Amino acid sequence: MNTEKIKKLGFIGSFAIYIPAAVLMYVMTKYLIPYLSLVSGQETILFWFIVAGLGIFTPLIIAGLWILKSEGYKFSKNTWIERLRFRKITKRDIILSFVGLILVGVFSGLIMKGMELLIGKFDHSPAFMSFEPLSEGRYWLLLVWFPYWILNILGEEFLWRGVMLPRQEVVFGKYTWLIHGFGWGLFHIAFGWQLLITLIPLIFIQSYMVQKTKNSWVGVIMHGGLNGPSFIAICLGLI
Repeated sequence: MNTEKIKKLGFIGSFAIYIPAAVLMYVMTKYLIPYLSLVSGQETILFWFIVAGLGIFTPLIIAGLWILKSEGYKFSKNTWIERLRFRKITKRDIILSFVGLILVGVFSGLIMKGMELLIGKFDHSPAFMSFEPLSEGRYWLLLVWFPYWILNILGEEFLWRGVMLPRQEVVFGKYTWLIHGFGWGLFHIAFGWQLLITLIPLIFIQSYMVQKTKNSWVGVIMHGGLNGPSFIAICLGLI
């Protein structure tokens, strides 16, 4: 697709999207999820799946669709491939995705070890995400987690990488991944500084890899490939 047809999305426009999304995340996790857990007696992780899936990531998808409509695009196969850059995945894309995941794992691990040396052992998971490994009678949580996981990856990769990143590239060029990564990090500010620091490698490496490949599927592979297996490992008490 000719980039001349893609509208610019500069600093102000970008953060006019990032900031409301971050506020939405903060309000939902700070107030709504603890309230629902308190009145129901259910684990907060259950309401994270429900509230985040329906109240945070679904609105991201709706926002992305609204932006596309405002640009004059119809949601079609051509829009999906050319405008949103969900293109056929190549061998190079797959290799760079897994190189990115390895780098994220190495650097995040080093950051966590460094933080432990500085401040001692800590729980980097925010309160609304903390839970014990699944035990008998709790495996049904996986049935709630799976649609949440789909909405999580689809919502973020659709809006951040598919809708916004190509428009940001028109303005920021080769430095787009830095601005994009910073804004994506701002979205996660409700997670707390401990987790946010450990997310820095993912936030910037993934942004760079998607920009380099010009393929939004790379973001899906990296984001989903980290979130999914790591959650399953926690559920099984492996990490």
